[in-house]
Amino acid sequence: CTFTNFLTVGQSKSARCDDLESLKKRKCAANKIENPRGSIAVNKDKPVTNRKDVAEKLKPEDITQIQPQKLTLTLRSGEPQTFQLKFKRAEDYPIDLYYLMDLSFSMRDDLENVKNLGTDLMEEMRKITSDFRIGFGSFVEKTVMPYISTTPARLLNPCTGNENCTSPFSYKNVLKLTEDGDEFNKLVSQQQISGNLDSPEGGFDAIMQVAVCEKDIGWRNVTRLLVFSTDAGFHFAGDGKLGGIVLPNDGRCHLENNMYTMSHYYDYPSIAHLVQKLSDHNIQTIFAVTEEFQPVYKELKNLIPKSAVGTLSSNSSNVIKLILDAYNSLSSEVILENSKLPEGVSITYQSICKNGSIQNKPEIRNTSRSNNLSHVFFKISIESQKCPSHGKSEIIKIKPLGFTEEVEVVLNFICDCQCAAEGQPKSKKCSGGNGTFECGACKCNEGRIGLSCECSKDEVRTEDLDANCRKDNGTDICSNSGDCVCGICECKKRENPAEVYSGKYCECDNFNCDRSNNKLCGGHGRCECRKCICDANYTGSACDCSLDTSTCLAKNGQICNGRGTCDCGICKCTNPKFQGPTCETCPTCPGVCTEHKDCVQCRAFDAGPKKETCEQECSYFNLIKVSDRDKLPQPTDQSYPLTHCKERDANDCWFYYTYAIRNDTKEVYVVENLECPAGPDIIPIVAGVVAGIVLIGLALLLIWKLLMIIHDRREFAKFEKEKMNAKWDTGENPIYKSAVTTVVNPKYEGK
Repeated sequence: CTFTNFLTVGQSKSARCDDLESLKKRKCAANKIENPRGSIAVNKDKPVTNRKDVAEKLKPEDITQIQPQKLTLTLRSGEPQTFQLKFKRAEDYPIDLYYLMDLSFSMRDDLENVKNLGTDLMEEMRKITSDFRIGFGSFVEKTVMPYISTTPARLLNPCTGNENCTSPFSYKNVLKLTEDGDEFNKLVSQQQISGNLDSPEGGFDAIMQVAVCEKDIGWRNVTRLLVFSTDAGFHFAGDGKLGGIVLPNDGRCHLENNMYTMSHYYDYPSIAHLVQKLSDHNIQTIFAVTEEFQPVYKELKNLIPKSAVGTLSSNSSNVIKLILDAYNSLSSEVILENSKLPEGVSITYQSICKNGSIQNKPEIRNTSRSNNLSHVFFKISIESQKCPSHGKSEIIKIKPLGFTEEVEVVLNFICDCQCAAEGQPKSKKCSGGNGTFECGACKCNEGRIGLSCECSKDEVRTEDLDANCRKDNGTDICSNSGDCVCGICECKKRENPAEVYSGKYCECDNFNCDRSNNKLCGGHGRCECRKCICDANYTGSACDCSLDTSTCLAKNGQICNGRGTCDCGICKCTNPKFQGPTCETCPTCPGVCTEHKDCVQCRAFDAGPKKETCEQECSYFNLIKVSDRDKLPQPTDQSYPLTHCKERDANDCWFYYTYAIRNDTKEVYVVENLECPAGPDIIPIVAGVVAGIVLIGLALLLIWKLLMIIHDRREFAKFEKEKMNAKWDTGENPIYKSAVTTVVNPKYEGK
């Protein structure tokens, strides 16, 4: 806020800065608010190349595949700026392909199939682009022990038996990039296999030289493909110590007569070093390796952006198909990367494919797949969290991996308000020219302090100034909530911008008032100088007392049922017998009907306990008699409280009445006829009792008879069972003597 008189007593200059709504609430006019915003300006916006005739020949530098090419972003801290990039792969875009082959002994059968690779691959690639060049290089291993044998005989011919091999070498650039496929076949046919001792090869040395020796290889600013063909693993940084090589690879070109001459001097490059050089020189790598080493090179592919892995047959017979498949895979992927970001600047990517799908990723890079003719759009947001220390513009570059084209983004930072540039040096408003008047306040010169730069650090004693900042000659300077600047308190700022100290001595604040329900001023007021200023209908130190009496109304329409007072929206019952939110509950009180029963009975029927004292005790209501219960007032017909009662007298007769209070007059409507129960009929009662006794006796006899029959049948069945199971002794009676005597004639011979 640039308004001169905007600050109140005790507020520091920094209080001029706040969010937009807070400044408006503090009554800063809209035309006095300085609120600069970020912006985007497109400086170069050449459309992407869209050929109508594919036969049309264009130079690589005339082809545009990314749009726009240059932007200027004005960034305000915390406010991201978003712009869109369009990428379209150009049709018939030139391709340079360099074939780098392992010529160790195990690749001897592969060399035969590669000898005709030039013309065959040229023929296939012509279907993709009319401008294709091919080159060839080979590698074996570092020429020191223990990678190769250094005996004189083995240096001449490292192969065993009758094999005729060439001397070992690290890397040889056999053929720089050319359009002549026959020359490729001719030179490759002249190559010989070599040999080494260990299994891993020195391929990383060769890749590094192919990447950095642009002139020797003949790279153009077109699509650059490097085919790396091997059937073994690789050495990397640190392995050179085995041969006594400790100097790290310097990443420079060391080709003499197309031979790498520093393999014995520099160690193998690291993977990260290779990634950097391949990216810097826009080279896309295709690893053509045998099945055995697929897992190793797939892991390597994950570390090298814009690379692919293909399975090479044992004799490299499928190398052309492998290259075409890998190229199609690489060309279907667009990866954006950016240069190093300035401190405090962040960038996020969002890719939008042709089918409308959107990918959001937290990484800096964003990948989108498409075919050669489709457009890919990227939404890029750049945000600054702070201003650079040097205060100057920054430049970052964004480019698709594997391409030479890039987008230049110039970053300008909003670190000051516009009003600061329009300041008035040596303004009279600043104590006669002791400061610059800018943005509605004084910016003091060196050695001057105070809101108007009225004090000098050298001329004024601190003790004298501090005395003006003590309230009531106390000991606390600015109530311990501010700093004494030139005898005037400048209150401290809180972490929460909504909490503010104020007052001449910073003795006031808007956050130390009483609370209710854990809310400042109960949520029904505002805090000013540690006291609550309550909203309408609220009072109390914490604005927790409501003046609204609607919550105290009882069912009869009276406040607190006429038996209490409404205090802060809550009933306080004056009669201790009554309880509840509206003083309507009385656990120990008789009901309305019971309370007035005796008076109604004596006045309506001249009976009851109060018959003798009826006139003295029961004249407080008007009595109206009705003929039957239907004539009694009904609750739905009344606009005043009404109670229906049913009571019984000493003769067990019921009487019905209503009790109501209308216009402060108590009215009782009573049915004039008692409802007495009829006397009992003796004869049916006696007959019923006698009949019941007889029936009960008969039932008991029948039950007894039934039980006896069941018992007898059980006893008879038991007897029959024992009878069947009885076994009698069949022996002769020892007392029994037969009456027949048998005599045998001794002389009878049976004749």
